[in-house]
Amino acid sequence: MNRWVKFSLVAVGYLLWVIWLGSFWWLLGLLVIFDLYITKKVKWAFWKKKYKEGEKRNVWLEWLDAVIFALIAATFVKSFFFEAYMIPTSSMENTLKTGDYLFVGKIKYGPVRPRNPLTVPLTHNVIFGKESYSRIIERPYKRMAGFRKVQRNDMVVFNFPHGDTVLVKYPMDDFYTHVRLNGEKSTLDHYGPVKVRPPGKEDNYVKRCVAAAGDTLQVIDGQVWVNGQAQPVFSGIRSTYTLITDGQPLNKRLLEKFKVSVEEARFDNRIPGYASLPLNPQHAEELKELRNVLSVTQNIDVFPPDYPDSQLVLFPFVVSDEYPWTRDNYGPLWIPKEGTTVTLTSQNIPLYKRIITTYEGHTLEESDGVFYIDGEETSEYTFRMDYYFMMGDNRHNSLDSRYWGFVPEDRIVGNPLIVWFSTDKFKKFPASIRLDRLLKVRFK
Repeated sequence: MNRWVKFSLVAVGYLLWVIWLGSFWWLLGLLVIFDLYITKKVKWAFWKKKYKEGEKRNVWLEWLDAVIFALIAATFVKSFFFEAYMIPTSSMENTLKTGDYLFVGKIKYGPVRPRNPLTVPLTHNVIFGKESYSRIIERPYKRMAGFRKVQRNDMVVFNFPHGDTVLVKYPMDDFYTHVRLNGEKSTLDHYGPVKVRPPGKEDNYVKRCVAAAGDTLQVIDGQVWVNGQAQPVFSGIRSTYTLITDGQPLNKRLLEKFKVSVEEARFDNRIPGYASLPLNPQHAEELKELRNVLSVTQNIDVFPPDYPDSQLVLFPFVVSDEYPWTRDNYGPLWIPKEGTTVTLTSQNIPLYKRIITTYEGHTLEESDGVFYIDGEETSEYTFRMDYYFMMGDNRHNSLDSRYWGFVPEDRIVGNPLIVWFSTDKFKKFPASIRLDRLLKVRFK
């Protein structure tokens, strides 16, 4: 192929990427491409060696060239198209299972331009127990064009909003929950030290968006309602039930049929039965028909909430009759929308304080009922971003927006595309491989 044709094809592709990126300083890269294909004045791949006819090739240099190319290509794909992710918890069972390995797509909502570009290739935030990125260069949030915004009922991968401060010894715990329950000094003394991560470098979570910006959410006896309409039925959405038997546990094959894992099925002889069996409504009705099942009753938390779901644990973390909420009876709650202005009051400031200060970067003070944002007195606030409310499909085994609040638009990573591999930690290899989930692309 003529070198001018090659240059033209590569240059057009590169130009389209620069337009998509929206940063036209990158147009300078066209000079590099021109030199690579046309003038060839600079040896950009300086590690490559030109061999004379008959000269033996250096295997190590060949491998180095292959590795460098692979790292560059993989980093580019990870940054702008898709990346791998493993489901670490059961919060989305059975829609997504613990041990599922996903490819997460970034095109649908548009990829976020890397805010900390000095990062070890193919890592997110940690390598060998250390942070894998540098904060020398930190850029503001910018999302490239996607096909659409996050919509209600989408399954979404996002950066955990409370993951900006992490307990080093207990990275899976929520630092802010510990502080509310135990105080900051006690938390640092017993669970510290902490490390602080910049936006976009928090751990990735996956949940279902049950309410989008501008929606009003309410959970009534475990049923999600948005704008006065019940959430559509998804087979993967489960709650827990108290199931009483005639004294015998349920057959393991029966539990597998209803997709209940070993760790979730704890038989208690004192009941006798199961105090917290995760089921969807259809499976609960089927179990009622079994001869050895005496009753199946959905567990519903009413106010005052059961421990540990106290008001200090549930967002907005206020011990007050203003928010008599539980995990099963929650809201009504309006989800902030970009460009919308709200009047600030002592009642709603707990809902918006973290948005104003942490997510949108202002200072907020209150004195004698008067609010000051960035030092200026005000009675209202206009949101700069859209926000979302996320919940796990495994409703009684999911730490989600009910426990840490809104997810900002700038923390959205992408959507699950395909389960390319899946393992069950309770089984031995090769039985641990879930063959029925390999290359799964439909999630309900």
